[in-house]
Amino acid sequence: MSTRSTTSIRRARDADAPALSGVFDAAWREAYRGVIPGVALERLITQRHARWWRGALRRGRPIAVVETAGAVVGYAAYGRARSNLLKADGEVDELYLIPEYQGLGFGRRLFRAVRNDLADHGLTRVGVWTLEDNARAAGFYESLGGLAGPRTLDRIAGVPLTKIGYRFG
Repeated sequence: MSTRSTTSIRRARDADAPALSGVFDAAWREAYRGVIPGVALERLITQRHARWWRGALRRGRPIAVVETAGAVVGYAAYGRARSNLLKADGEVDELYLIPEYQGLGFGRRLFRAVRNDLADHGLTRVGVWTLEDNARAAGFYESLGGLAGPRTLDRIAGVPLTKIGYRFG
């Protein structure tokens, strides 16, 4: 009997909503503690409960999950670019993994799968935004060949934060 676990990437389903909430909680605590003030970060995390995720799945923007050993350990939300500022056709809105699964190649596989899905829909120039203070995410996108592009100011929970756009393709 093998002890290796199976890893798959698939579209998220309603039943994944609690797991998506858990991934968001763990990933945001790890990525944004000290970047987004504590009370604001807690408020953002608590808003992304399972019911919120079920609604997001019904809104039609694709969400892909990476599942290993029967557990959802990451997700990516993506679709057509939401603004012209990125100068891209498609956009990865969010890509997060539970911290214990970061650095193991799951994020690369998930990003590649999402880019392939976007390309299948004619969206070959892809962009992604990350907060300037999130050096880990910036390094991840640069390691995938992303080129730093525009910078803009965003308000997250009322806090002005600079974000950087990365372009692919």
